[in-house]
Amino acid sequence: MNHSLSIEDDIDGDTLHEECGVFGILGHPDAATLTALGLHALQHRGQEAAGIVSFDGQRFHSERRMGLVGDHYTDPATLARLPGDRSMGHVRYSTTGDAVLRNVQPLFAELEVGGIAIAHNGNFTNGLTMRRQLIADGAICQSNSDTEVVLHLIARSKHPSSSDRFIDAIRQMEGGYSMLAMTRTKLIAARDPIGIRPLVMGELDGKPIFCSETCALDIIGAKYVRDVENGEVIICEIQPDGSITIDARKPEVSKPERLCLFEYVYFARPDSVVGGRNVYVARKNMGINLAKEAPVEADVVVPVPDGGTPAAIGYAQESGIPFELGIIRNHYVGRTFIEPTQQIRAFGVKLKHSANRAIIEGKRVVLVDDSIVRGTTSVKIVQMIREAGASEVHIRVASPMIFYPDFYGIDTPDAEKLLANQYNSLKAMCDFIGADSLQFLSIDGLYRAVGGEPRDNAQPQFTDHYFTGDYPTRLLDKESTSNVRKLSVLASNG
Repeated sequence: MNHSLSIEDDIDGDTLHEECGVFGILGHPDAATLTALGLHALQHRGQEAAGIVSFDGQRFHSERRMGLVGDHYTDPATLARLPGDRSMGHVRYSTTGDAVLRNVQPLFAELEVGGIAIAHNGNFTNGLTMRRQLIADGAICQSNSDTEVVLHLIARSKHPSSSDRFIDAIRQMEGGYSMLAMTRTKLIAARDPIGIRPLVMGELDGKPIFCSETCALDIIGAKYVRDVENGEVIICEIQPDGSITIDARKPEVSKPERLCLFEYVYFARPDSVVGGRNVYVARKNMGINLAKEAPVEADVVVPVPDGGTPAAIGYAQESGIPFELGIIRNHYVGRTFIEPTQQIRAFGVKLKHSANRAIIEGKRVVLVDDSIVRGTTSVKIVQMIREAGASEVHIRVASPMIFYPDFYGIDTPDAEKLLANQYNSLKAMCDFIGADSLQFLSIDGLYRAVGGEPRDNAQPQFTDHYFTGDYPTRLLDKESTSNVRKLSVLASNG
């Protein structure tokens, strides 16, 4: 079936939007400042909002803001309002819940066992179902974030300790998540049963840290300790004498880890180590394998910045075709740079990318990108490269075609809006984009790039449903007809 896409569609919609990032530290005198720095390193995971909660031994303090970390948490006055030696924070791109201040994490509640702040990266696939049940039982929800469901479950748990209540709550949740919770004395970290979302443990001056990626440890000079294991809950607690105990609890029945492949393809920073694998090396390997699978006669290999750069280096290395920066990215253009009128949209990607004519003119160009979602950006980039004088434009994509939406924290378009579902052949996709040729990396080529082995179809090593349709968990909210999203009738500016 062919539903042609309009190339005038909003360019910003033609991407896989970031998930979220979490950071927490226990027992350090500069807790809030270190949290702000850690969140700055995780900014690529979410740019809509950021929040930090601290505890000073007597009171919890919260600062939550729409916008970037650097817009708010570089202000000494803001950090002064976050005293204490324990702190946790969150950067957000909303996949569940509106982009308003009341949904900005960490969320906080005062419970029978004391105050608790929680934040998570990912998505609960039974969050709407649990929310509906809680409201039917009389719960009052202040946000429409799925994170709030966990707060209600903690409040209703009959266990005596906050740790056991937290574990009781998350064991009722399904999906992909890494979650942090902070009480008066504890910092608790948890990861979903198959480890779809990443979470690492670090240490600075003997104090424990948890964060979404190792790059957040690097920015503050912290030491990487280990990954939080899938299904594991780690409870760090400050004792009366100031010492910190660490209690790691693992599920009775463990499942094989299945990390999200898109952490390697797109989300994680290239300098991070995810699941024991350097992301840059994995992306370079994707380019190497792509050159083996989809060679082409050309004069220059050009990355679509910034995501395509490591793969383009690998492609150039394997093919022997010179690597050049044929597209220059403007890093200072945000989504709200200018009102997106039709006249401005006509500029297309030129607000963010410009062709380097001296490198491209008269050349057969291989454009290497990390992924193609709807294809509208690719149309504009190919057009821009041709206008700069390229004689041929060949697109090589360092991941397989995306056929299926995600329900674990990635904001993907509906299936019918994905380029791979719009056309019934590679040639038709290529014609729409306007390239001379188009090839994608195979699923086995991607698996070999990341894990060194082809996909085990009987027991896949990674979460890859966006390519294969093999969802690793139940999708209870999607399957239930009663979960029409009647989440809120209150419009809010904050």
